[in-house]
Amino acid sequence: MSSLFKSLEISATGLSAERLRMNVIANNIANANTVSPANSEPFKRKAVILEPISDNKFSLTLQENLKIQGVKVVGIVEDNSQPTVKYDPSNPMADENGFVKMSNVNVLNEMVDMISASRAYEANVTAIDATKSMIKKTINLANV
Repeated sequence: MSSLFKSLEISATGLSAERLRMNVIANNIANANTVSPANSEPFKRKAVILEPISDNKFSLTLQENLKIQGVKVVGIVEDNSQPTVKYDPSNPMADENGFVKMSNVNVLNEMVDMISASRAYEANVTAIDATKSMIKKTINLANV
């Protein structure tokens, strides 16, 4: 029974990580068309770095060398690719040559990432629902 609860914990780490990914992606999309003043840096796309949570206790059995215990957020990093530069001399944020620096966010890529994060979130919810169903059936069997 404890392994069933452990699977709930693992799925919960996935839910938290994917929720954070979706929040960061939404922030990127919201700032996709922002323009920065001439002497400042524009908004930089951010990405979430995830890594598995593992139990590094080595077992003597062949079945368990490394146990994966879920996923954790290692950090949020900025994409240092070049900002988009657009010629718009009528923009008050333009430099002396008429160019405006815009964020390096590609909305199409962000939407693909959002769909990926959403699907991963849904997969974790499905895993939690399946585990809950198994726990209920186990309890019903114990009561018989």
